[in-house]
Amino acid sequence: MRYLLISFYRKAGGQIDERVAVSKRVKTSDIQNSNIIMDFALKKIEKCVIEGKKHDTTFEQMRDYYEMVYPQLIKQLEAEAPKSLEKKAKNGQ
Repeated sequence: MRYLLISFYRKAGGQIDERVAVSKRVKTSDIQNSNIIMDFALKKIEKCVIEGKKHDTTFEQMRDYYEMVYPQLIKQLEAEAPKSLEKKAKNGQ
């Protein structure tokens, strides 16, 4: 796992639901459908669009926020994401 993908959906009553996923790679559909894409290997924000507007933030701010909400998931991403870079380097990619 390397990427944290978050999508927001507005329900009929106005309530907003959040869908969270993790992935080894980002697909075209992820880019189109996700509001937030965080790369934990390179520690950068790939995408951050909230309510149709690009949100200017840092990786650290977003990481700290989502650590409060999903502590185990963030811990796991931080442990596994650097390994994906090591594998690429080892394979010569």
